[in-house]
Amino acid sequence: MSAIGVHEPSTAHGLVVQELHDLRGLERANALFEEIWGSSPGASPMGVEQMRALSHAGNYVAGAFDDGRLVGASVAFFAAPAGQALHSHVTGALPGRRAGLALKLHQRQWALDRGLRRISWTYDPLVRRNAHFNLTKLGGRPVEYLTSFYGAMDDAINGGDDTDRALIAWELNGAAAVAASASRSVPVTVPGDAAIALSVRDGLPVIGRGDAATLLIEVPPDIEGLRRTDPGAAKAWRLALREVLGGLLADGARVIGFHDRSSYVITRATTA
Repeated sequence: MSAIGVHEPSTAHGLVVQELHDLRGLERANALFEEIWGSSPGASPMGVEQMRALSHAGNYVAGAFDDGRLVGASVAFFAAPAGQALHSHVTGALPGRRAGLALKLHQRQWALDRGLRRISWTYDPLVRRNAHFNLTKLGGRPVEYLTSFYGAMDDAINGGDDTDRALIAWELNGAAAVAASASRSVPVTVPGDAAIALSVRDGLPVIGRGDAATLLIEVPPDIEGLRRTDPGAAKAWRLALREVLGGLLADGARVIGFHDRSSYVITRATTA
């Protein structure tokens, strides 16, 4: 295990990523979170006081800078099992700068330096770009479906929808995480006999077969836009994914990837 100290700033994709400790840096992170989430002042998903306490206690609070401008920030804390895991609670990044990837890779090295083996975090499994990033770019895997995990949230991102989340486990020394650290991804193979368990038809969810060994679960192209233009359809998607993906994970199925930027790939034991 490497010696634990102040983690040196790292450079990735033209960005500088470094830990944040002083109030000025934390205030900038708070303002960035408010901008990204569209929340009112004082309603950031992670406030200055919380970040200050977590940083002072030795947890992970970091920012990504583009020519001195803060373009991404992430907050994580030590989790169970003790000495093995980190839980990444909030990561926000402005689009088009690859700050999210730079932060995750910095976070991975920070965790490895402290002898940790796994990072977990939650995300909305209906958001295609987040699923692609988490599963394809990073090689994380959803291991649990959490219904209405944060309760009601009426910011610009969640739009009053139920806050169902998928819990990601990122095994830091696994082949996919190692590949991600080298800017490579591990493709997922979809067998020809895979069945479609959930698909998009005219913008609405259609539940299909669930009895094959490999299943595909499609999610809508733009759930955030759908929440604004057709809340009823967005609600239908939430309930359908909760039933199909949530049910499969509860029954012991495994998510092995995200195919074609649109569909989860699931493997399950066939019934005798």
